[in-house]
Amino acid sequence: MDAPLVNAIETGKNIKRLREEKGITVKELQKVFGFDTPQAVYRWQRGETLPCLDNLLVLAKILDVQVEDLIIQNRNENE
Repeated sequence: MDAPLVNAIETGKNIKRLREEKGITVKELQKVFGFDTPQAVYRWQRGETLPCLDNLLVLAKILDVQVEDLIIQNRNENE
């Protein structure tokens, strides 16, 4: 069995899309997470980094989705 791999770039695009659909600003997320600057949120959206598990749980709650709905996996070529 192949282990699933998270596609960070597509996950970032998905986070951005879901955030925009909910009308939530990056600044609002920055405040919720207690970040000094919005750069972490921008890095998530660009797929440079992924939120840690704790932040994924909070983000899913804010965006009213399941954690699994935030994460985009690379497709297995055998599927």
